[in-house]
Amino acid sequence: MSSARFDYSTFPQISGELFRAVQRRDLFDDDKRFVDAEPRVDPDLLFERYLTRRNRDDFDLESFVEEQFRLPEPVGVAPNLAASRSMKDHVSSLWGALTRAFDDADAAGSTLVPLPNPHVVPGGRFREMYYWDSYFTAEGLAADDRTDLVAGMVENIASLLDRFGFVPTGNRTYYDSRSQVPLFYRMLRVLEREEGFDAVAPHVNALRTEHEFWMDGADRVARDDGPAAHRRVVGLSDGTVLNRYWDDRARPRPESYYEDRRLADRVPVDDRPALFRDVRAACESGWDFSSRWLAGDDLTTIRTTELVPVDLNAVLFGMESALAEWLPRVGRTAAGERYADLAARRREAINRYCWDAEAEFYVDHSWTDDRRSDRLTLAAVAPLFTGVATEDRAAAVADRLRRDFLRPGGLVTTLEATGEQWDAPSGWAPLHWMAVTGLRRYGHEDLADDVASRWVDLARSSFDETGRMAEKYDVRTAEAASDLGEYELQYGFGWTNGVVTALSARR
Repeated sequence: MSSARFDYSTFPQISGELFRAVQRRDLFDDDKRFVDAEPRVDPDLLFERYLTRRNRDDFDLESFVEEQFRLPEPVGVAPNLAASRSMKDHVSSLWGALTRAFDDADAAGSTLVPLPNPHVVPGGRFREMYYWDSYFTAEGLAADDRTDLVAGMVENIASLLDRFGFVPTGNRTYYDSRSQVPLFYRMLRVLEREEGFDAVAPHVNALRTEHEFWMDGADRVARDDGPAAHRRVVGLSDGTVLNRYWDDRARPRPESYYEDRRLADRVPVDDRPALFRDVRAACESGWDFSSRWLAGDDLTTIRTTELVPVDLNAVLFGMESALAEWLPRVGRTAAGERYADLAARRREAINRYCWDAEAEFYVDHSWTDDRRSDRLTLAAVAPLFTGVATEDRAAAVADRLRRDFLRPGGLVTTLEATGEQWDAPSGWAPLHWMAVTGLRRYGHEDLADDVASRWVDLARSSFDETGRMAEKYDVRTAEAASDLGEYELQYGFGWTNGVVTALSARR
């Protein structure tokens, strides 16, 4: 399946001579601010102005950029809300501050992709729709009786599937080569729970489109003389087909160009395209970045595309199971049976390839050398979240979570502290929602309640101190996480608001 591509030459803030000049000068603390900027004039005219002025003695690049572009500001960081508000009231008020309209976003030179309905964005530097964030936000919106926003966001995701054949990471042109954790089916589950199946039925075909995107090339890798891979599918040596994260481009990310170039300087030239692709694939996973993806101790050893991620495949099992359930209800019984078979095969394969019997924990599988990863991470909760796990294995995961991952503020993401934000000591809202939901699914209510309480109490304690909701937290303490990773800690924050609201509704 082919997907839409943008001509980067029409976006002077993404590529070309002006883009490279800005990057060389390192004008912005955050590269994303420039690529999100909007030209004040037609891009062709802007570029001619640049060519005409750049060699003048009095030319100042920073002044030119400020003159020719509208530079974006953070979203929803410090809304004008009452200082005496509770965390609950603050989060409820933030829905409006974080809701943006993108129906007229296709102005010349803008990197925004239009969406038909308003969408709740994460906040801070994340000024646009993000795919997997949208699901966790939707859970909170539903718990706060904002199903109207959920329905509109579902239509936005469906519109992207119609336009691109997949859901980009976000509605920006520079995300046109990668997706994110495919949780559209979970958004549809929220809509089904709140409004019934009639609200879901119009989107079942869009969900099939998404499955086709993730399975593109499955026929060519499904053979017993593997392993082999094509885009997001991997054929193992016995003909089993599973999935991996991928990106169709192998070059620096425009939104993190400086970071990627600086990293690439540390590896041989011929190794750089693979490095760029593995970095981008980690971004598709949402875990950007983590020791989970590394063969060694730093990002130069990243190998995302060499791994079969347990969480991605567990989520795809959930998607296939949903299609098996919903297709017969729209008159496609045979198709539903096919997806039921796919789900059953995937469940068996996950339990065969991604279960570490010695660790008694779900892990990723390295398809290139046919071995299980030795990195224990919170991705192990995904098989519980989607129903892949057997009862005994769910119990074993619960025991290890309690023993090794539980901290005063909830669950730590990994057991390694590397300086990357998806490692210790960070705790993240989406993983806490998956963990709590998965534990409850298998009857581990006491642990689920304990994790939920610790996480909500941590968020409240941090809010009481700062007056803000953070993107992530340090689960060793009662504080927002430090500035780990490649950008500063962000506030807003869509999925934290959603998960705290949804978990609090169950307490």
